[in-house]
Amino acid sequence: MCPDASSLERLVPDLISPTDATGRETLLLHVERYEFAARHARPGRLLDLACGVGYGTHLLADQARGVLEAVGVDVSADTVCYASQRYGRPGLEFRVSDALTFEDASGFDTVVSLETIEHVERPADLIDRLVKALRPKGILVASVPTTPSADVNPHHLHDFTESAFRRMFAAYPLTEIDCLRQVQPYPLIRTIRRTEARMRDFRPHLLSYYVGHPAAAMRRLVATLRYGLTNRYLTVAWKRD
Repeated sequence: MCPDASSLERLVPDLISPTDATGRETLLLHVERYEFAARHARPGRLLDLACGVGYGTHLLADQARGVLEAVGVDVSADTVCYASQRYGRPGLEFRVSDALTFEDASGFDTVVSLETIEHVERPADLIDRLVKALRPKGILVASVPTTPSADVNPHHLHDFTESAFRRMFAAYPLTEIDCLRQVQPYPLIRTIRRTEARMRDFRPHLLSYYVGHPAAAMRRLVATLRYGLTNRYLTVAWKRD
């Protein structure tokens, strides 16, 4: 079974429509993050937690230097089935598990989890699990949106700024070694009219939502005044001490 290509939660590169400009732009951003992670990955075992349909895990396995085993993990059984059929090969496997409960006693030399933390109820618990999965001197790469997204995307539970995101990792024995900032302009008229398939998954009745969530409305106003009609993202690579 193929995952729903129109969902905000699942980018399926093979099924992005030629008319879905937002989907193609979003895929390019995701690929750039994975390429960033591949440049910093350590040889050995690699984990891609919340891997989606697996194209990023496949990229990491192919581009990261010295990867002996790559494991992609996602909570959706249908998604993992698709990933295994589309990208699976010796040295590259996919497993079904919730990110907050996934365990592997052997540990990993590189742990990657992109655009995941904003989805979980307890971000601190996920970060703790990511760090504990790292072997000594391992590399952790994670990313989040740094402009508001929880108002528009009903699958996002938290908004982060760059400083708030970094603070969540400050208590761990990690040293930041590099970061990637990305900017994605969004088309206001297309977004309001929801003319592309993925946009139909946006939160309905947004004005009513803002009335009930004035803090979210204020975050959106401040971000728009500061950054204009753009979404911004931060990907950080840390080395475990």
